[in-house]
Amino acid sequence: MAMLPRLPTAPYATASLSDARDIGAEADPRTAGLTTNAIGAIDQGLERLYASGMSPGIALHLRRHGKSVFDRALGHADTDIPMTVDTPVCLFSASKAVTAMLIHHLAEQGALDLYQRVSHYLPEYGQAGKHRTTLMHVLTHRAGVPRIREPVSPEDLFDYERIMTLMSRAAPEKPGRQQAYHAITAGFVLGEVITRVTGESVNQLLDRVIRKPMGMRHFSFGLANDPNMPMTAPAKNVATGLQLKPVDAFLRHAVGAGLQEVVDVSNDPRFLDVTIPAGNLFATAEEASRFFQMLLDGGRYGDQQLFHPDTVARAVGRTGRGGRLDRTLMLPLEFSPGFMLGARAISLYGPGTQNAFGHLGFISIYCWADPDRALSGALLTTGKAVLGTHLPALLRLQHTINKQMLG
Repeated sequence: MAMLPRLPTAPYATASLSDARDIGAEADPRTAGLTTNAIGAIDQGLERLYASGMSPGIALHLRRHGKSVFDRALGHADTDIPMTVDTPVCLFSASKAVTAMLIHHLAEQGALDLYQRVSHYLPEYGQAGKHRTTLMHVLTHRAGVPRIREPVSPEDLFDYERIMTLMSRAAPEKPGRQQAYHAITAGFVLGEVITRVTGESVNQLLDRVIRKPMGMRHFSFGLANDPNMPMTAPAKNVATGLQLKPVDAFLRHAVGAGLQEVVDVSNDPRFLDVTIPAGNLFATAEEASRFFQMLLDGGRYGDQQLFHPDTVARAVGRTGRGGRLDRTLMLPLEFSPGFMLGARAISLYGPGTQNAFGHLGFISIYCWADPDRALSGALLTTGKAVLGTHLPALLRLQHTINKQMLG
């Protein structure tokens, strides 16, 4: 079994910083309306986050006005293996944004209707009171099946047929009427709809619609699904921070497993061989930022229109339901059909981000775009800490990025 990365303490992180830094190609910040001082402030914020000792590896990529102004990585991807800007990292739940855009693409092509019942495409799904559930309900986390209530284990993620059987016979709770974040379940439903409608796997559609047109090297569910893909070992994840029983209980409620269980599954070699549409897309921070920049540009990448602007607007737009309390996360949170939306006051992306859209991934992955700042970004960290010394540094980095990018 491969060794997990060592957990850095704050002194280790600080002492190793000069030997564990990678900088990619960055545009002159002045071409994007920024100063070198702005980049320096963000870099200091990133160093402070790493120095908290809660994450062995961190990568941050920022674009402003479409120009890559920040592309840096700190730390280690695995024991004695440096983290680089080219290291693929599991996006966990940020993968949902990509799956959602594939569904929106099929709607744009007329292959499906977002307001059609799921059972129209998956007849077996219409059991136990789910016959009126629509694709829009699934996309907005109102399908009523945020978790499988029958006995399951992390091993079941590697048994696709069992997962789909359990999803088909699951009884929903207040479908269409209550928002409750579907951490894993909805992705399997959407992935199966994609396969039934197109005859392609999720990765085949992703490859055709997004990955190849955008020239992505990784950006795939798992990393062993495409035999032609250049292979690079992905970063390993590590459980860090205060691992308290209430925290684990909350994670079991929200995602179906405790912190260490999720980390162990994500580091299992089999995790690279399966497709989990809600949780195992691998990408670099630059690739994730590139994807969100394409959405910020109305679905356009270079001279290619990958999605119609109206399709993007629908995917990231508000549904009129407001930032209601999510019954899984127990936080005020507003979803578009596929994305977590920002807010003026309390927001995942910092204050004053009412027009931002993006998605978080298992505790410490942030992928987002903010039209008010002409900003697309991705912060990928391998340390999985719910509570820890990183929180002040994370909030400060978030504040610094928003402050420097505004204006």
